[in-house]
Amino acid sequence: MRSGSAPGWAVELALLVCEEAGVALPSVLRWRRADRELSTGLTRHHARSIAVTAGRDPDDARHTMLHELAHWLTPDPPRRRRRGQAVHHGRAFYEVAHDLYSRYDWDPMAALRREAIRYPSALHHARALAVPGVETLMLERRMAQPWPARVRARWRILVPEHPIRLVRAGRWYVCSTCGRRLVARALLRAARRGSRDHHTLWTRDLSEASA
Repeated sequence: MRSGSAPGWAVELALLVCEEAGVALPSVLRWRRADRELSTGLTRHHARSIAVTAGRDPDDARHTMLHELAHWLTPDPPRRRRRGQAVHHGRAFYEVAHDLYSRYDWDPMAALRREAIRYPSALHHARALAVPGVETLMLERRMAQPWPARVRARWRILVPEHPIRLVRAGRWYVCSTCGRRLVARALLRAARRGSRDHHTLWTRDLSEASA
């Protein structure tokens, strides 16, 4: 596995996870650093690569690495019959992901909280999989939002405004900077305008929700 500038712990984690799962390593582990708090990642089975853009939070970088390794261990999801879309973060993925968090994350509860902030459906899958601590987090979420009609979660920038540079990721086109998938009109506009078209990647932080 070519790892370039990836830190030693990330390489060791990939080796350990893949060895214990009996799965071949990705051919490439790309690692970049960004001057922001949180990390992002992208796994491409067809290119046999995992790419991580690590932020300042080392725990979040480790979580992102485990998230991408879960994608690596999970086969490409089938398309839905009606909509023709793949379920990227479905039950099969979270069965693998939550298992990795429980075994390789220093704080599995914090890992579950991070996952739920980015992907709220993670808690529902965790409950179905009987992940320890999920009921506590779901109660925290309900207590933080006592009046759903009045509560508004705060949106914050995950990746600042940047030019869209399209790359192919399996069946999809994504922005090589932030990994965001582009479809429909957004894809057509980006293909037509190229790097002249800019966008910003936002995330909804439920932990900061207030009435």
